[in-house]
Amino acid sequence: MSGVLARLLFYPTLAYNVAMEKVSSRRWFDRVDETVILGALPFRSMTKQLVEVENVRGVVTMNEMYETKYFCNSAQEWKAAGVEQLRLSTVDLTGVPTLEKLHRGVEFVLQHRQRGTSVYVHCKAGRSRSATLVAAYLIQLHCWTPEKACQKLVSIRPHILVRSAQLEMLRRYYVKVFDPYTI
Repeated sequence: MSGVLARLLFYPTLAYNVAMEKVSSRRWFDRVDETVILGALPFRSMTKQLVEVENVRGVVTMNEMYETKYFCNSAQEWKAAGVEQLRLSTVDLTGVPTLEKLHRGVEFVLQHRQRGTSVYVHCKAGRSRSATLVAAYLIQLHCWTPEKACQKLVSIRPHILVRSAQLEMLRRYYVKVFDPYTI
């Protein structure tokens, strides 16, 4: 049912996000550190800036296929631009990335970090699904608690919204990373 609701609300909430970026201090994306950029849907018109200015060579897409079908680069288009894409589809509004998706996403980002390139991590608004993954990256990189990682993200991108279920998954991620023998 939540997937149906997410589909119904996709276009109205996307329009809201575009409007909020125009009328408020919200930015479409924010750089978290030298490797990660956390943001909303990367429209095709943004590709040149992301690649040439921001040194993006990796994209983590937390969206489902229907969310990126018309406005964003396909995997082939990203590849043609010299960018590797990792899709970790997670339902909008109520979805929580799984532990497996968090681990895959963090490993992808860390590989790009070693290469000295940037990764654009996004969902529709760059507020929840993608923020959860970036928080997991900060947990892994800095040995931070989930709460500290989320606080750091709020200081950079004040409109993020890590919901209680996502925070609970980050707590599970933290335990798994720092005490892998815990079940």
